[in-house]
Amino acid sequence: MTPTPLPFDPHESAFMQALCAAALDAGARIMQHYKNGVEAEEKSDKSPVTQADRDAEDIIERALAALAPDIQMIGEEACSDLMPDKLAPHFFLVDPLDGTRDFVAKRKDFTVNIGLISGTTPVAGVIYAPVHEKLYFSGPESAFMMPIAHNEKLNMARAEALRVGPFPDNGLGVLASRSHRDKKTDALIKRLHVRDVIPAASSYKFCLLAEGQADLYPRHGRTMEWDTAAGHAILNAAGGIVTCEDGLPLEYGKLERALDNPSFIAAAHANWQDALRIK
Repeated sequence: MTPTPLPFDPHESAFMQALCAAALDAGARIMQHYKNGVEAEEKSDKSPVTQADRDAEDIIERALAALAPDIQMIGEEACSDLMPDKLAPHFFLVDPLDGTRDFVAKRKDFTVNIGLISGTTPVAGVIYAPVHEKLYFSGPESAFMMPIAHNEKLNMARAEALRVGPFPDNGLGVLASRSHRDKKTDALIKRLHVRDVIPAASSYKFCLLAEGQADLYPRHGRTMEWDTAAGHAILNAAGGIVTCEDGLPLEYGKLERALDNPSFIAAAHANWQDALRIK
């Protein structure tokens, strides 16, 4: 069945600017909690949640309702209480504070994430990394990164285009999750010609790939669709790719899996399978 086309261009300047503004507003609220301190609670899946997560999701939900009232929003915190029973042809996937463990520990890599899905494909995304003071977003022919300080006025013209390059000859920079690295990831790294293993957290890893600061991000173990949607869209726009381990596309809207992802490979190069033959 041919998917229903989006009724608008997600990279039209006013629309993308509104998505970026929503992420910045949520990030500003998160940073208030970051400075003042916040206690983590435990959700039913044993993952942490704070009032900052909830506040940020409320801010984004209100912004998206005003911007695109006909597009369904799927937010992590709302799904903690009740998973949707059906999905619209197009929907937002929102992780208001990805990397809550880093946030609580006063580390740097937590992010705000807004992804737009059409059918089963991420078509647009915004990620804001408040401590790094960097805003990332997708475009029709490239991704973009904008350094932006707290409370600085949003000026989309300041954004720098991001396009990935070829594999480096001196070995790969491989990203490994700071909190969720496992034996399968270590085994894969041993098969590769690796220059550096780079610890990082949250969807910020997708941003490092899009910026060309790393080459490969293998992820085994559980992630949710809202963890990856925005970063997936940004990396695609930069010329990278995200696939399942068998090379098939990582798709979205998997209600039969309660919106969790299989293991996947994110790469700054579309031919990531060649990396398995580099060593």
